[in-house]
Amino acid sequence: MEALHRRLWARNAGLAQACLDSRFVRGLADGSLARESFRRYVGQDAFFLKAFFSAYALAAARAADRIEVARRLHALMQGVLDELELHRAYAEQLDIDLESVTPNAAATGYTDFLARAAWNAEAGEILAAMTPCMRLYAWLGQRLAAGDHTENPYRDWIETYASPDFDGLAAELEGLLDDLAADMPERAAEAYAEAMRHELAFFEAFG
Repeated sequence: MEALHRRLWARNAGLAQACLDSRFVRGLADGSLARESFRRYVGQDAFFLKAFFSAYALAAARAADRIEVARRLHALMQGVLDELELHRAYAEQLDIDLESVTPNAAATGYTDFLARAAWNAEAGEILAAMTPCMRLYAWLGQRLAAGDHTENPYRDWIETYASPDFDGLAAELEGLLDDLAADMPERAAEAYAEAMRHELAFFEAFG
């Protein structure tokens, strides 16, 4: 049988394509995105990543009796911290105070969804709510990197998410999803689809 993460990605391919076709991502792709739109995105995404980090931590706590799973989750948490460092670099360039960001409705909707899953669901369902973000960004980065982006002002963003390192993090999370959500495919499918809908709403907030 095909791996769970592959089935869920294929089932949500339409939402992934809608993200790729969003005005925000198209603007990243051709470099035409307004600086102010990217500035707002960086602040909102940093707010989101803090919630994403917390969800990893709660998933790790749920899996504390499985040392190898907890170790892998902690490694993924380091990936979020590295991503936040990138956002801090952007914040310095764009004069953003990341500590005083007021979340917009899309960011709040997404982080509230993550918090509900993290506090109330089992580890497999938590990871189903988190995997779309990682796989979608890797997929978007790879699609955008396929074109000539050497002069693109958003080259760093594209290359970060197109990198083999980021793809490896996404694949690691997908492997954990397959392991921990094998006995809850329906709940995992619901959480995965809802996360993908939040991803699209998040991008559309900056279009």
